Amino acid sequence: MNSFSYIQVSDVESALREAARPGSRFLGAGTNLLDLMKGGVERPAHLVDVTRLPFAEIRELPEGGLRIGAMVSNSAAASHPLVRARYPLLSQALLAGASPQLRNMATVGGNLLQRTRCHYFYDTAFAACNKRKPGSGCAALEGENRIHAILGASESCIAVHPSDMAVALAALDATVRVRGLKGERAIAYADFHRLPGETPQRDTNLAQGELITAVDLPPSAFSKAFYLKVRDRASYAFALVSVAAALELEGDTVRAARIALGGIAHKPWRAERAEELLAGKRLEPHTLRAAAAAAVEGAKPRRDNAFKITLAQRAIVRAVQTAAGMA
Repeated sequence: MNSFSYIQVSDVESALREAARPGSRFLGAGTNLLDLMKGGVERPAHLVDVTRLPFAEIRELPEGGLRIGAMVSNSAAASHPLVRARYPLLSQALLAGASPQLRNMATVGGNLLQRTRCHYFYDTAFAACNKRKPGSGCAALEGENRIHAILGASESCIAVHPSDMAVALAALDATVRVRGLKGERAIAYADFHRLPGETPQRDTNLAQGELITAVDLPPSAFSKAFYLKVRDRASYAFALVSVAAALELEGDTVRAARIALGGIAHKPWRAERAEELLAGKRLEPHTLRAAAAAAVEGAKPRRDNAFKITLAQRAIVRAVQTAAGMA
């Protein structure tokens, strides 16, 4: 691990000033960042500890939505009565992630900033990783790529985003609130994470030194929800494919649907075409199959991960049926 300086701040203005220093990173729980530092993947020169900042509250918004502070732990968010009652999809996704010990430490803001679990990114013995060292190549293209992306990838990077929470937030049309030296702004969730393109080292559209302060959820009519995580083992494993499915039903007809996928792209993948095909329809088998097929249109698998195309479709069908109480 490289040497670095450390400071703990107690107000946002101090945090932003410190973060303006070259090589600075914010430190919350550190459940991902510290691992990356120990492995030599991340080498910040200056850590700004933000755990004392006043962002550990969950509160209702005037129009009926919910604001979840960036320092709220994953466990606290998952168990909060308002989250469980109004956004069961988010609670389920949070509980599907990591282990109880990690959920007790990890924060909502930090969860958004998780970096990929690509083997080649984590192992510095592999020189070729454009995410770790821009311009060096992507070892996963011709290497072991079973866990990698089938949608939205590029020749520069085929890694996937690892978060479960982030998939649910994509389905729920969340907004990420951030603050920097130039003031506050709100980022629509669809615009927060980036696809790799030619700059896979940039995971998000945060500007340098911007601090996540909260996640806002709009009012939700999606009481029928299910988060399905398909993984190699039942405990403490990242998703091969995950599906966040939420439904608004009128009798046995879908008034509206939200579907997002994890484990298949560099960012949480919103399946908007699948949602359109379900809206106004009864959940007949042929309708579900058509929607699931639409969700993976344009998929470009690599040597080892073509199975994800079929797996994603079956997972969508199962998640929607379970959300609707059909399974």
